[in-house]
Amino acid sequence: MDTIIVQPIQANQRTVIVDILRGWALLGVVLGNYSDFFGFGKTFVHPPELISTVLEYFNFYFFAAKSWTLLSVLFGYGFAIVMNNVATKGNNPVLFFLKRMFWLFVIAFINSSFWFGDILKDYALLGLLLLFFHRCTAKTAFRLSIILIVIVPFLAAYLTYLNLYDVEKAFNSHVLPLFYSHNWLDVFLMNLKGTYYTEMLSPSYAIIARMVMFACMLLGFSAQRINFFDRLAEFKKQLKTIFWLCLALAILLNAGLLYALSLKFQFTYFKPRYLIILSTMLTIASGICLLYINGKLKGFFHNLQAMGKMTLTNYIVQNVIAAFLFLNIGLGIFNTMPFWFYIGIALVIYILQLFFSKWWLTYYNYGPIEWIWRQLTYGKRLPIKKKVPS
Repeated sequence: MDTIIVQPIQANQRTVIVDILRGWALLGVVLGNYSDFFGFGKTFVHPPELISTVLEYFNFYFFAAKSWTLLSVLFGYGFAIVMNNVATKGNNPVLFFLKRMFWLFVIAFINSSFWFGDILKDYALLGLLLLFFHRCTAKTAFRLSIILIVIVPFLAAYLTYLNLYDVEKAFNSHVLPLFYSHNWLDVFLMNLKGTYYTEMLSPSYAIIARMVMFACMLLGFSAQRINFFDRLAEFKKQLKTIFWLCLALAILLNAGLLYALSLKFQFTYFKPRYLIILSTMLTIASGICLLYINGKLKGFFHNLQAMGKMTLTNYIVQNVIAAFLFLNIGLGIFNTMPFWFYIGIALVIYILQLFFSKWWLTYYNYGPIEWIWRQLTYGKRLPIKKKVPS
């Protein structure tokens, strides 16, 4: 590791659209995570409200699960970048990435003590699995991704049929008794237990959600192999095709699902949920890419870029703030407010982070948690402050 030459990443060394997509994904993450508190805990009856109802549908169709799938694609893209960069410096990329994932596990453990919807542990775990495919071609990685995506709806239906695990029962038995505690240690233990019982032991998450994540990672890996995000202008025609095909697929699947549900159809052998999620995610991602290469929304994208450069910091800060807002170690709001309140709070936090990220990156090379992770990975002190020109 001592032979690695480490320098702060300059603006022209980063792929701008990747940071923009990360910044956009963080909006969906905070909306999803904060609105989840609306459904946690003891039953609290809210009178029907038009604004809340509209926001619930909007969040469900445009953001729910679309953000972590997009971040999974970008994780696979980043994995390929790291492996290439380390290898070109004459170092062992596998050993380097093992160390990188170990410290991500540590960060994930800390994050899980504040929020039991942690996804970092899954990225770290699946990052290790990605190592077995790091020599794959773009075509092979893409084909494997498609195979996994095709398998998921059938496997999800089969696991539902087996009914191996009751998430609600596990939550009520192991997590809920600590959920309303005022004791800090109880709350941290509750979050860790929540991560374990509702994600690590649940087949619908441990198997199906992680298969979807890994398929997305392979998709991102294949995209990097052809330098897709660095050659967006060259792929404009393909981007338009992806956008319209995925949009049509998302509309057809949603309409078909609503019709089937109206007929009380039972999806015994095939569950289309993740096909709907992925088609919607790809529609949104390709749409953002098209707007970017056409020079639209420059100011908005500039803000998203700053947000995306500090993805890890902003994600964890969102979770820590949520613990102090919604649990009894802080304000103890829980699920007592209408749905619009959680969306509003999430938007306020996100906008504040946009401004903070822009200010921070004016003076520093990395976000604070990104800086810590880099130092732990490289095993040396890295400069965080930007050099002031003389």
